[in-house]
Amino acid sequence: MIVPSLKDLYNSLPAGHYAVGAFNVHNMEYVQAVIKAAEAENAPVILMIGEAMIPFAGLDMLATICLFAAEQTPVPVAVALDHGHSFANLERCVELGISIMFDGSHLPLEENIRLTRKFARMAHAAGVSIEGELGSVGGAEDGEAGKEVNLTDPRTAARFVEETGVDALAVAIGNCHGFYSGTPSLDLVRLERIRELVHIPLVLHGGSDLPEALSREAIARGIRKFNVGTDLKYAFSSTLKRLLTQEPMPYQPPALLGPARDAVTEVVRHKIRLFGSTGLAGQFHGPLAPAEGAVPSRTVGRPRKS
Repeated sequence: MIVPSLKDLYNSLPAGHYAVGAFNVHNMEYVQAVIKAAEAENAPVILMIGEAMIPFAGLDMLATICLFAAEQTPVPVAVALDHGHSFANLERCVELGISIMFDGSHLPLEENIRLTRKFARMAHAAGVSIEGELGSVGGAEDGEAGKEVNLTDPRTAARFVEETGVDALAVAIGNCHGFYSGTPSLDLVRLERIRELVHIPLVLHGGSDLPEALSREAIARGIRKFNVGTDLKYAFSSTLKRLLTQEPMPYQPPALLGPARDAVTEVVRHKIRLFGSTGLAGQFHGPLAPAEGAVPSRTVGRPRKS
């Protein structure tokens, strides 16, 4: 299948109260797990490469794995950079045909608008999508330092979207990365007001560890992209821990990584059902495969600009 941009993925799915699951992937096994779950649920998904993981795994390496997997599966799969700050990483993702998220939420508003607009123009010129963030999501994930919580103002969100041209907007409504330190609480009234004023897909970061009822309510009130990372890492790591403490300890990679991968698959399947996107791949009306004789869309391996 042709790998759609985030915008094309959203626009090629029917309207409704559901969210597309966006899952952070850190290696080949995570990618395989998400794709297996998406195929089992016949659901669209988004593979996310967190910028904080790039020093560990390498952007081109992760991009190659993600794009190859997305091209080989019959379900629609988008690939995106998550929490991009580095110009070099943002530029390289655009070169590779990967949608980007520029996270300028730590910046003063005017600087966030200016830089997000700059990256939006760069992304759109290359035919890929961009997600922006307004307001700061609390907590920390993938080793990044936590940020002070700053909830998204609805009117400012409308201005931000208009002036930047982003294709999706990540909002801060009480959501946090990682595990919640107390009982999670989302400002759903704020979310409804943002939804009234902003007419592009809204994104909830910190989708792990939320009560299921609260997750469904957030989707009912406007969340269209639901990010999940910590729940996958916990399933993977806890499975490895259980296996590594056995006697005799298994040491062959399939005996260790296979069950850990399967644990991630089950979490992803559960999330897809929770988000209401099971079966939606069958209603995707975007391009399914390159036309005969067409040049493949994938650009992995394209040399960096000199």
